[in-house]
Amino acid sequence: MINFANVTFIKSAPGISDAPKMGYPEVLIVGKSNVGKSSLINALCNRKSLAFTSSKPGHTRLLNYYDVDHKFYLVDAPGYGYAKGGIDLDKLFGEMMSNYFAESKNLKLVLLLIDSRRELSKNDIEILDYMNEYDINYYIVVTKSDKVNQKEKAKLEKHLKESNVDMSKIYLTSSLENKTVIKLRSGIEKAL
Repeated sequence: MINFANVTFIKSAPGISDAPKMGYPEVLIVGKSNVGKSSLINALCNRKSLAFTSSKPGHTRLLNYYDVDHKFYLVDAPGYGYAKGGIDLDKLFGEMMSNYFAESKNLKLVLLLIDSRRELSKNDIEILDYMNEYDINYYIVVTKSDKVNQKEKAKLEKHLKESNVDMSKIYLTSSLENKTVIKLRSGIEKAL
């Protein structure tokens, strides 16, 4: 049993070569800027301000490593789909992730976050294709599910099915609804 509340921020790394050396299994979190990655990390670990939530998209530009109960690293990747101040985050994300996927020996699971109010973006589909092609274990974590009604949830489910997404890999979550977070925690434990 993993105690998700026993968590420590370890470091921010500009790339995989600067990752912590403990060799724990890694759960990587990826998604568009402003999809709710920090809120999900805080909810998963039952902490209000473990991960910094920002109203400015594209705030994370490094790989942020969190040690969860000395059992695994939760790794927060930079968001994609946003460019500001001359920084092309898609390019940064692409370079960082291709190195990460090529070099990580400890990656056990990718959590691809998508906003419940949006359809899959081109970037989301590219990441899904990549994970399927290289047989990388993943879950699609639909965030902010408290912000949509049943009709909107059904529309999103139809879109995901039409996009050939494996529906058994989907977790509807809301950082405000603890039961959805508990379900995701247990999915992470199962994957590890």
